[in-house]
Amino acid sequence: MHPHLKYLIELQAVDLRLIEIRERLSRFPKRLAEVEARVTAARQQITAAKEALTSSLKERKTYEMDVEQWKERAKKYRNQSSEVKTNEAYKALQHEIQNAEGEVAKAEDRLLDRMVTGEEYERQVKAAEAAVKEIEAAANVERHAIQAEYNAAQKELATAEAVRAGAVAAVPADLIDHYERISKRHGGIALAEVHGEGCSQCGVHIRPHVIQQLQRAENEEFFHCETCTRILYYADHTPGPAPAAPSTAETSAASTRDS
Repeated sequence: MHPHLKYLIELQAVDLRLIEIRERLSRFPKRLAEVEARVTAARQQITAAKEALTSSLKERKTYEMDVEQWKERAKKYRNQSSEVKTNEAYKALQHEIQNAEGEVAKAEDRLLDRMVTGEEYERQVKAAEAAVKEIEAAANVERHAIQAEYNAAQKELATAEAVRAGAVAAVPADLIDHYERISKRHGGIALAEVHGEGCSQCGVHIRPHVIQQLQRAENEEFFHCETCTRILYYADHTPGPAPAAPSTAETSAASTRDS
């Protein structure tokens, strides 16, 4: 294996880790915005419920005045009926009294309906206020959790960047430039392990003599995939030697101890 290849393998591993950490960090503002949006929506429900209640109370006051006005009008007509001199005038006043009393009944119905509606709006305000308290408490817990995750991710980032600096320092600058040019073209993956007889990233077949060279411990050449141009490396996945079988003497000694 080329003496610098192990550092490039380490560099790629940490670069992929850095990509993952930075992507995670980029999601924190959105997560916080979602929390704030839930709180804002809950507060807006309180505002809407209170505005509806205020409007209902104004209408209730108007309907109360309507009831009183029609009652006063009916009372006035009754007082006048005792002073009239003719039958026709009396009948006319009775008609006005009946009309005023009808309007009183209608106004009272409207008032009762508005009172019931107002009670519902009061219930909605109380429910919205209770909901806001719960949502704000949950939001505070979530904010602290998100902040803790963010702080932990920042520490991970600092650690990974320090590891990367160490890996970069061990490799010549021109090789780092070469690595980073390939990395930018392939989403941070500049190296490809040989799996079987193919490139692990694009799957293209690797020439046998290239695989043989990569498998040689004394190899100091770089080889690239002919299709994706990534730097190839070969990792030895063969299992280590099996433990030796015990000798006959060891077996006999063990049997003597057991007996």
